[in-house]
Amino acid sequence: MGEPGKTKFQINLRRYLRENDENRDLTRLICEIAEASKYIVNSIRTGDLGVAGTSNLYGEEQLALDVLSDRILRKRLAHSGVVANIVSEETNDIITVSEECEGKYSVAYDPLDGSSLVDVNLAVGTIVSIYEGGNLFLPGRKQVAALYILYGPRTTMVLSTGNGVHEFSMNQLMEYTLTRENMRMDEKASIYAPGGQRNLYSKGTESFVSDLERHGAKLRYSGGFVPDINQILLKGKGVFLYPHLKGHPNGKLRLLYELNPMAFLIEQAGGAASTGRIPILDLQPEGIDDRAPVFIGCKEDVARAETMIAELG
Repeated sequence: MGEPGKTKFQINLRRYLRENDENRDLTRLICEIAEASKYIVNSIRTGDLGVAGTSNLYGEEQLALDVLSDRILRKRLAHSGVVANIVSEETNDIITVSEECEGKYSVAYDPLDGSSLVDVNLAVGTIVSIYEGGNLFLPGRKQVAALYILYGPRTTMVLSTGNGVHEFSMNQLMEYTLTRENMRMDEKASIYAPGGQRNLYSKGTESFVSDLERHGAKLRYSGGFVPDINQILLKGKGVFLYPHLKGHPNGKLRLLYELNPMAFLIEQAGGAASTGRIPILDLQPEGIDDRAPVFIGCKEDVARAETMIAELG
């Protein structure tokens, strides 16, 4: 694979997609998102944190990083020529890019998940979900691609187009090159990342967490969905949960922007993602702000969570 003299793990993102016979327009879309991430990285590194009286890269009054990240991504998607509709965590409705949906894609994304962590210098990320055509209100199993970009000590993209899960790292030239191919999850977790207040957990969720601890799982929780999922996926031995809580039966995380793309990636790596009752990818979205509880990671642990919630609530 690739140019003479290059190993597989020096292949850049566009070449990797092309040599694996991905759809040309889907490749273009993914590469536009990769290009947008370069500007988001620059904004994070240069401290574009919403300080009044300064200018951003568009020469406008400086915006908060999550709003600026949304604007960067939206402009890239709108000018890609292959997008019909977009919806973002920063918008209140679906934005029509093209009335013609045939042969195009629709994109749901969180431009900067965990943006409140930037000012304390913790890792944050972008999460993207891609569907064929113009309908974004489809079960997550209908996604044709999902990815996240992690802005940490390294900037990495983790991507699936339905043929495994692969990691690409941004090099010194700000190009993404392949670093891990076909990542896989183990059956059981050795780490866990529990979101939400534990005193608000149901009996079933509390029993599940206590069972993880009894079996030696170590708590590893950053407060950011992207870095926590990234740790679980790369180590291959973890589970993340943000469950139903007393007074908040649907948890916190949003289906379109966060849960569907992450569930797609984890399932592609041999893991599982559940509400505690049914697979995340089988949920039918009804609105752009739908939320759901989530147990995501190693298959055996997610199945055990479902069993304990069925028995204890």
